[in-house]
Amino acid sequence: MTTFEDLGFKPEILKALSELGFETPTPIQEQTAKVLIETDQDVVGLAQTGTGKTAAFGLPIIHDVEPEITHIQSLILTPTRELCIQVSKDLEKYAKYLRGIKVLAVYGGTDIKAQIKKLTENPHILVATPGRLLDLINRGRVDLSELGILVLDEADEMLNMGFKDDIEEILGRTPENRRTLMFSATMPKEVSAIAKNYLYNPLEVTIGKKNESTNTVFHHYYVTTSSNRFNALRRIVDAHPDIYGMVFCRTRAETKEVAERLVNHGYNADALHGDLSQAQRDLVMDKFRKKNLQLLVATDVAARGIDIYNLTHVINYNLPDDAENYTHRSGRTGRAGKEGISIAIIHSREFNKLHEIERVIKKTFVQQMIPNGLEICQSQLMHYFNKISELKADKEGVSKFMDEAMERLGGLSKEELIEKMVAYEFQHLLNDYKNAPDLNIEPPKKEQRRRNDGDSQGGRQDRWERGGDNNKGRNRQRDNRGDDGGNWEQVSVNIGNNRRVSPPQIIAIINKALGNRRGQIGRIKINQSNSLVELRAQDTSAVLQVGSVKFDGEEVRFAKA
Repeated sequence: MTTFEDLGFKPEILKALSELGFETPTPIQEQTAKVLIETDQDVVGLAQTGTGKTAAFGLPIIHDVEPEITHIQSLILTPTRELCIQVSKDLEKYAKYLRGIKVLAVYGGTDIKAQIKKLTENPHILVATPGRLLDLINRGRVDLSELGILVLDEADEMLNMGFKDDIEEILGRTPENRRTLMFSATMPKEVSAIAKNYLYNPLEVTIGKKNESTNTVFHHYYVTTSSNRFNALRRIVDAHPDIYGMVFCRTRAETKEVAERLVNHGYNADALHGDLSQAQRDLVMDKFRKKNLQLLVATDVAARGIDIYNLTHVINYNLPDDAENYTHRSGRTGRAGKEGISIAIIHSREFNKLHEIERVIKKTFVQQMIPNGLEICQSQLMHYFNKISELKADKEGVSKFMDEAMERLGGLSKEELIEKMVAYEFQHLLNDYKNAPDLNIEPPKKEQRRRNDGDSQGGRQDRWERGGDNNKGRNRQRDNRGDDGGNWEQVSVNIGNNRRVSPPQIIAIINKALGNRRGQIGRIKINQSNSLVELRAQDTSAVLQVGSVKFDGEEVRFAKA
């Protein structure tokens, strides 16, 4: 296994990386660093968001800075203010123990005079957005005539945002013998044209396949009517009490509307769109980064350059018009080796668009059922019970209130007390979903056949056991296994409602045991302390041979049911 020491970085950089918790380089970091340190070649790096691209180019740049030289040695162009700030902060962390290295970020939406003053301190590395950089160049405040390295970070995003002319003008202000590095999540024709025209014989470093989604993201879809899209969104969110995610809409008007409706229903949500001032945008992003918001509703344009880790879900309230935009959306979860879920809420006429996205990202979406009221209440209750059981009470702090509490509540039995706690906390939720209608609609028959029979990756319409009064008058369970039921076997997984596990998580656990390939999964029944999963015989053998996998840091074991 390659280490950062093997890549030849200076001891001061290694010390900073150790403090940051960096253990081994990611594939893009390992491959890029070797090229940048050992050769003078231009580089095109293709990798998804969250794979460590900033360190891939940032560490070699920091390694090669000569502090005694006072002109700008490296320029990093980013599409947005947020990414510009984030990249500059990361570089400063990498250079923490190297004396005299100066990094400066310049971007729009803030006082240009303060940035001009900072430029007089002769930074070695300049991180910039294209518009603000051109402004400073035209004012005679930035000279790129001796630039050694130019990095185009998130090149596809910059071109999507309309910076093509600005980029070409900036490139024209730099020396021909500069070294150019271009990093992108996707490779549309415009990015290829920039590489062809401005990079000299570049080495292409590709992690995964071009435009392919990362293997740490699972792609799910729900089918409902257009009029029920918002209600479906609410149910999906309610079924995942720990959700921390982004909801993507097509227009700024819809973004505002969805965010307002979520807030009016009591969700911690806010909107990010083009009508916000920079100060308002910064405030929203600060709340989201601190997790004071669970949901950020955004357009593709407004979300560009956002660098947020630990998102559990990305929800496509509308599918994007451009399939490549889906890659950017979904890449905001499942980062840094963690798993995430990208969800699409679609209606029956959107399957062609879904198929096009599947073709581009080379992944298959798995249909899930919009949860009913019973399932949502059960998920919320299990979440609540687990929070109470894991709570470390401040006995000294609450002791002064215990006598009065015992006087008022001591006469209640354990069952009565729990019943009242549940009613107090969840009566609104129980009332909200009482007799809630089924929001699922059947895909077209042609689509059902395609999903059941034509999926080369093993994707299929997964169904799980449902129960309770809310299922009266509806098809309680759809069984798409065909007539070869004898080829199915049941596996027991040692987690259930006691761990707040959901069917999508069970699917993810099984796929993890199968080496992240999609197995054929039949019915799933989640009990209190275990779950029963139907698998094909060959998948059953593979899962039982693995024996166990890690889930949320704990061991999950498999056994023959």
